Amino acid sequence: MRVTTKGQVTIPIDIREKAGILPNMYVEFEIINDKVFLKKAKKQPKRGKELIKQMQGRGTVKMTTDEIMALTRGE
Repeated sequence: MRVTTKGQVTIPIDIREKAGILPNMYVEFEIINDKVFLKKAKKQPKRGKELIKQMQGRGTVKMTTDEIMALTRGE
């Protein structure tokens, strides 16, 4: 398997299925001697926390909560 210039590789589907690795899961790497091991991360972030992390700092509208609520209610 070839590593891209960004250091990325594609994990073959049969290996992902056997390891139970699904899209958006986190994995960990461990180096023992000259071998690299890939495994599912022990803790997977909660989906809600991931969404909040992605959205944090993206709001660009300078409106109060009341102004936003008025817009959503059609006032």
